[in-house]
Amino acid sequence: MTTQIQLPLKGISIIDFGQQIAGPGAAMILADLGATVIHIDPPTGPLWDHPANAILNRNKSCLRLDLKDPTQQKEALSLIAKADVVLESFRPGVMKKLGIDFETLRQENPALVTLSVPGFASNDELRSGWKATEAIVSAASGAFSDMGYNRVLMGLNPSFSPLPLGSSYATVLAASAVILALYAREKSGRGDHIEVPIVAALMEGLSYNSYVVENLPNRYKTMRDHEIEYRQANNIEMDLSYEDLQEYLDPFYRTYLCADGRMFYCVCPSHRNHAKRALKALGIYEELISDGLPEVENLHLPTNEWDGETSIGVYPLPKKWADIISTKMKVAFLTKTSEEWGGIFGEGKIPGAPHRTTQEWVNSEHCEKSGLIVKVEDSQYGLMKQPGPIAWLEECATDMVTPTARMNVTVARALDLLSVNEAARNLPEASTIVSHKGWLDGIKILDLTNVIAGPHAAALLTRFGAEVTKIDTVSPMYDPLIGTFFTFLTNMGKKSALIDIMSNKGREVFNRLVQESDIVLINAPSRQMVHLGLDSESLLAINPKILFCRLDCLGGPLEGPKTNYIGYDDIIQANSGIMSRFGGIATPEEHAHLGTLDVNCGFAGGLAMATSLFHLQRTGEVSRARTSLSAVTNLAQLPFAFDYEGRAPFNEPSGRDALGNNALSHFYKTLDGWIFIDSNMQEQDKLATISGLEKLTDAQDKKVFLTSILVTKKSQTWIDALHQIDIAAVIPRNIEDLRKQYSREINGTAGIDRGSYAFSIYPNHPSGHKLTQVDHYAIRPVEAFIKSVTPTERFGHSTQEILAGVGYDKAEIAAMIEEEIAGLGWGKEFLPSDGLIATEKADISETLQPA
Repeated sequence: MTTQIQLPLKGISIIDFGQQIAGPGAAMILADLGATVIHIDPPTGPLWDHPANAILNRNKSCLRLDLKDPTQQKEALSLIAKADVVLESFRPGVMKKLGIDFETLRQENPALVTLSVPGFASNDELRSGWKATEAIVSAASGAFSDMGYNRVLMGLNPSFSPLPLGSSYATVLAASAVILALYAREKSGRGDHIEVPIVAALMEGLSYNSYVVENLPNRYKTMRDHEIEYRQANNIEMDLSYEDLQEYLDPFYRTYLCADGRMFYCVCPSHRNHAKRALKALGIYEELISDGLPEVENLHLPTNEWDGETSIGVYPLPKKWADIISTKMKVAFLTKTSEEWGGIFGEGKIPGAPHRTTQEWVNSEHCEKSGLIVKVEDSQYGLMKQPGPIAWLEECATDMVTPTARMNVTVARALDLLSVNEAARNLPEASTIVSHKGWLDGIKILDLTNVIAGPHAAALLTRFGAEVTKIDTVSPMYDPLIGTFFTFLTNMGKKSALIDIMSNKGREVFNRLVQESDIVLINAPSRQMVHLGLDSESLLAINPKILFCRLDCLGGPLEGPKTNYIGYDDIIQANSGIMSRFGGIATPEEHAHLGTLDVNCGFAGGLAMATSLFHLQRTGEVSRARTSLSAVTNLAQLPFAFDYEGRAPFNEPSGRDALGNNALSHFYKTLDGWIFIDSNMQEQDKLATISGLEKLTDAQDKKVFLTSILVTKKSQTWIDALHQIDIAAVIPRNIEDLRKQYSREINGTAGIDRGSYAFSIYPNHPSGHKLTQVDHYAIRPVEAFIKSVTPTERFGHSTQEILAGVGYDKAEIAAMIEEEIAGLGWGKEFLPSDGLIATEKADISETLQPA
């Protein structure tokens, strides 16, 4: 039975000046975790008039202040004087102009933690002053250009997505940074100033869409890769239809029509067991074996040394076998409804889920029972279904699924609430010396995760000084795409060992590592915990101070009917409505960005671990931290993932033809390219002051009007005119150009001094390939140190060092390697090749999206 503990941030006081999503979203996470949050709006109310404000401001006390009024500015400063944290999300310099100068505040109170969440980085000379809306940041960062293989083959560029990805990543990273700064403050007495630019958070979140591996072997190229290359080489138009495109998808990674006329998404490539289970569940495995389906024993050999032409568990499959298998799978899926297949796959430990809309997701039985969706009695909207917690501790999960509605208070009442926390505050005297150490220097994490989300959780913490030991199986569970290629991002800064922890001797190694660790991390459903010896009782018997963090796909704070179903990023995209929105209900399509939810789930895992560490530091109580892909999908869909009686229709922009939110927030073609304007009806009079747009206010169809006028001049001409009157607008960029412009050879710095975009080139990467990838640069403290972490090492590279570090001598280590209890690698090569010298350069922009 789990011991109940108090909410981990109880007693922490936060003043939240945030607007839009990221600022108030970070404060929402902190409020959900127990902080006392005073939210301050301008005198006219929130700058974003949207029902989502009821979500963002739950568990908060709200008031309005005019900071331009000296009396009300003084009231704001009186609130800040009692706070632990102050945060804002305006353009750089705005708060200082309004009389709230973070630098001065921290000089007066070194224990204060201040947080800024601007759209573009404050040290970006070109863009820091731009009006940085969600869509502007995305368009400027390449998120709407060349949006994945599907859109490229359909000839759709630019594309648009209404998901607030930049803010969803920044929300989690900002909340994590605040908790880490508070954790360090418990020991030093000093706070910190932190900046988390939304643009940098977006680039880190979409890291799989921007990294490039030179001379990538052909074995990692999909049918869509080959089709794009063929059409480009032969000057053939990119004009595939949605229906034609389906035949370019791997059979274990595509949508199938079911007996009820609805779609089911099967996502089980790259894992031999998952694919085999799927074929058996569909009743076609034996038939395929009879047809001669080959099986390769060791997928980590060069392909020219395989003992067969392919194998299930390989991604991508060659077209011959992809066509054979998918033809049989299409017939099999038509025999049952999508809901029936959902149960069969879920109970059978097979990744897959029926496509559903966000409305269905929000109102599903699983979301309600698991606490992924909670009910709040809001003063404006009545009983409202809202996204549940993003991260939680198991020991106080029940308290986190009953949030209170936002409440309007007076300044006097807010001061009273803050005074209670101020009286109980007990910090060491702030040092006058800034240490410039990492927030997590000396913390040891034992990482048992795989694929993307789990490993990203530990990878996030390496930049703050955490020492991560990554343990993997002696024999790989995944093929080299997932098992190796993706780890170039997920395993940076870690030491790698291959150990069979399910063997008796391997379990002893594991126990010794647990004794020396602070946190154990895994991604797995709850049903595996006792079997793996990761239940609370077993771990605490080894180390009474050990913390534990777990990530999964469908888990919530409470138990739900699908809690133990396994899954990947794409599965929750399908089940939660993201794919139905992106591609359209009749033609659902995976969101173009690889790792859309995976990476943020990793960030949320880092947030959960930071919370657990902070709680231990304050109270001495150990805890089990949690998050899930389902929790972060609700954050990614914050403007849509809610319901209440009388709610307006779920009709946000969707489908491949959507190029914006509305006529004044839209992509438009110009004389020499495209621009994105992100305006609204309240600004149409301002827009009409621009030469050529004078008749905008009279135009009945503003989209038709703008289409006809904007095409007459060059993009930069329009941008200059729009920026002059402070209208949000940008020329869309593509990621390849950003990478070329903002890359440098790795130089031992984390890139936070380089503005909004920063990439590092690794000319001598351990894989043997030249890599370019985005820096770990989104979280920017003034006092704490951010490491430039080491590139991912070969699997098993540190096995002997790690075993020696927990007391094994050379003979014992050699014996464990001989007995295959430990290993030094998975194959002849770090990144298995074709066995040939590759000459082409490949850029990954979309493949599997697991967690």
